[in-house]
Amino acid sequence: MPDMSAVDYIAIGVILLIVGAAAFYIIRAKARGEKCVGCPYAKECGGKCGSCHHSKKEK
Repeated sequence: MPDMSAVDYIAIGVILLIVGAAAFYIIRAKARGEKCVGCPYAKECGGKCGSCHHSKKEK
């Protein structure tokens, strides 16, 4: 197995930072009560607007 250089460690760190930030954002949004995190009206619509993915499941 070849040795990893400093660039490899930096790349792994950046990827972990991006994934961690995305997970933190999703967890915080769910804690605020947003049903559809990607929906621009996530807090108001409650998953029943036409643009949400949940609208067909909850009928």
